[in-house]
Amino acid sequence: MRTGNSFRYFGILALTALAGLPSPLTAQTAPASGKQTGTAIFYSDNLHGHALTSGEKYDKNALTAAHRTLPFGTMVRVINLKNDKSVVVRINDRGPHGPKSQVIDVSGRAAQELEMIKDGRAKVTLEVVQAAKK
Repeated sequence: MRTGNSFRYFGILALTALAGLPSPLTAQTAPASGKQTGTAIFYSDNLHGHALTSGEKYDKNALTAAHRTLPFGTMVRVINLKNDKSVVVRINDRGPHGPKSQVIDVSGRAAQELEMIKDGRAKVTLEVVQAAKK
């Protein structure tokens, strides 16, 4: 866990509560509330076998992904808007840690299925297919 990101996240929670805005935690408890569009990136093969935030090890051959707020275990359809290719991934990590325009970080296999390896990134839409089991 990165303490800087945790501190920033809890700071955002406090500010949204003070401003009377909906909490980012609301999105975690009701993830099927809509679609999200932004940029997808993918994990480096060098991370294969490294521990993820969920405690799992990254498997470049699995259909998994990182999302900033969706609960672990949530199944998400990722649609590449350039070529209409899609894949369903399971959220098992936090990220991406870049600009807010980056909405998901997919595994190597998911990136292959989306045909985004050559470009290194893709504009995508995310749709929750199945909420995480509690």
